[in-house]
Amino acid sequence: MPTDTLLDRFLTGLAPLGPLAVWAHGSLAGGDYQEGRSDLDLIAVVPELNPRTVWRLALLHARLRGDPLAAKLHCSYLTPDGTDDTERRHLTWAHERLFRRTVTPITRRELHSFGKVLHGAPPAGPLPPVTDAELAGYIVRNMREYWRPTVRRPELWREDIWVDLGLVTLARATVTLRDGRLISEREALAELADLGAPAEVVEDVRARRYDDPAPPSAEWRDRRAALTRSYLGPAIDTLVASYS
Repeated sequence: MPTDTLLDRFLTGLAPLGPLAVWAHGSLAGGDYQEGRSDLDLIAVVPELNPRTVWRLALLHARLRGDPLAAKLHCSYLTPDGTDDTERRHLTWAHERLFRRTVTPITRRELHSFGKVLHGAPPAGPLPPVTDAELAGYIVRNMREYWRPTVRRPELWREDIWVDLGLVTLARATVTLRDGRLISEREALAELADLGAPAEVVEDVRARRYDDPAPPSAEWRDRRAALTRSYLGPAIDTLVASYS
């Protein structure tokens, strides 16, 4: 399987840095992984991150670029002294570049709930658990402070990725706040029907996730964007008001 080949190459290249743990989260760990479509979401705990280590990590990812799935591989690098700090911005390789971002409470809960150990210690050892209150608080803030302003930017919503992420994130947030559990993308798409999302847009997302449809026309992109924004804005407002 090409995914296994890429992960083997990644772990082999990482080994000289002495990683303490490497975990998968997201669809790869949750059972909804679609090769060539899903991201490979990883977390690695390494002993330290000095300038030489950062350079070696950049070189490792550069060497993987010939693999057709390499652009899907995203990895955040934690050190033992920073695993309990939810606000710390950790070195991350994603979208074919290095930058820093937090490891969110959602990711941390995924790791504790169904994280897949690729190397070393399981998440329950080095990674502190996330309380229900911490998880809910993060979700409400994320919907209010990130996704609601994003709905107001019409130029974004002609792109597949924003439609997909916006709808799936809303469904996942709703179920987690309501039931206290995390769900897969497939489950999120099923949930959207009950949440009143536009059926033709949900089917568009499902088809691109699991089938091989033709590229959308310009007319459909415009209509889809309008439908999605008209639905998401009020839906987010209702969700945030219900749990604030």
